[in-house]
Amino acid sequence: MNTLYEKYKKLKIDGSWIGLALGDGTPYFCTPVGAEIIGWDNSIHYCFIKGFGDMVFCVNPETCCDYHVYPIARNFRDFLGLILATGNTNTLQQIIWWDKKMFEDFVHHPEEQENKVRPEVKNVLDAIRKRIEVAPINTPFEYIKDLQSNFPYEEISFTNAYYDTLGIERPDGTKPEENSFEFKTVEAEFKFDKN
Repeated sequence: MNTLYEKYKKLKIDGSWIGLALGDGTPYFCTPVGAEIIGWDNSIHYCFIKGFGDMVFCVNPETCCDYHVYPIARNFRDFLGLILATGNTNTLQQIIWWDKKMFEDFVHHPEEQENKVRPEVKNVLDAIRKRIEVAPINTPFEYIKDLQSNFPYEEISFTNAYYDTLGIERPDGTKPEENSFEFKTVEAEFKFDKN
């Protein structure tokens, strides 16, 4: 059990302002086996994966890179520190396919700057900073790039739905069952009123 994550949950803050909404916990085709979902930003979700300790992962069904699941923090404290540094999870989940200039342009864009100072966002970030005493990570881009560059992606386990959805051969060699559809002909009788 991740005690800092439990402490975060007890704050009962609205994480949707920073891209960490509660969601309903329903996994997607690319949610790894053994995932404990900890927050949502639309269809993108964040989780711990059994066997990887306290590492935090991003699960992205519509990824722009080679992976649907990738690490973004070594532990939950760092994850919160990265959110404090950037203002939200949206920035973090995109670093995997960005270069430094793209990151800087995004972080310094006026809309991102405005979002960080919105009272709702500021309240959530302040609660994380003060009530569970987390500090921002000074170099979020470099931190995430370093973590992702040495990660053994092949060790993440997926359900058969992942392989079937992507049209990839299942590692266990099994084949998906043929779906059989039965179409019925429906006859309709139309009557027209001439009046």
